Amino acid sequence: MVSPAAPSGSAYPIAAHPMSSNGAAAPYAKVKQFLKDQLARGHWSPGALMPSEAELVAQFRVSRMTANRALRELQHEGLVDRVQGVGTFAAQLYRVSSTLTIRDLHAEIVERGHRHHAEVHVARQERAAAALAQRLGLADGAPVFHTLIVHHENGVPLQHEDRYVNPACAPDYLSVDFTRTTPTQYLLEVAPLWEAQYSIEASAAGADEARLLGIAAGDPCLVIVRRTVSRGVPITIARLVHPGSRYQIDGQFKP
Repeated sequence: MVSPAAPSGSAYPIAAHPMSSNGAAAPYAKVKQFLKDQLARGHWSPGALMPSEAELVAQFRVSRMTANRALRELQHEGLVDRVQGVGTFAAQLYRVSSTLTIRDLHAEIVERGHRHHAEVHVARQERAAAALAQRLGLADGAPVFHTLIVHHENGVPLQHEDRYVNPACAPDYLSVDFTRTTPTQYLLEVAPLWEAQYSIEASAAGADEARLLGIAAGDPCLVIVRRTVSRGVPITIARLVHPGSRYQIDGQFKP
């Protein structure tokens, strides 16, 4: 049983919540945060029935109006669906589909009518280790650009993007504000894509990945490693980690 307090590794700290007059988090915000954290962890799969107002009143010892406000705000954010007389259901929105084409995640999220925002945790020049240098066509120890960005959909962490970029293909890469555009969108503009190579695997979340994605270390994730090439020159290698409960791959084939 998960306690109502937000876990220490949560992506939604209680300190960021609306405060009551005595400085404590407002009661509805505590209920909302508990539900939001549970949704982020995949506790309720998309379409699953969630606790009713009456159950939340009993669990958190709050008024029905407080429980109703928490659910209404989650509905407004697109995280739950409410059906009068039936109940509250986890929304079908966390799952990003991919047809293994290069698409901008921001555009995908906006197409669904949801909000995208990105948190940039690393943006710097480093020296390429031998294995990385070989895959990017660089000399061992040559400069390489490195970014680590976590993408959110309606406030829920959706993708942990760890990316290395060949400076020759995008010399201004580190000057870009990746809270306003995505690396994918920028690179498609400055280095036209000719070829992409993928590997896809299931993996357990590492401690840092789990912390940034708001899940538990060891939770199942889908990992896509993508290498893209422009005019025969490697542009970038990205390792994209997605919580297993928020990602699916769709595709089609015509002989």
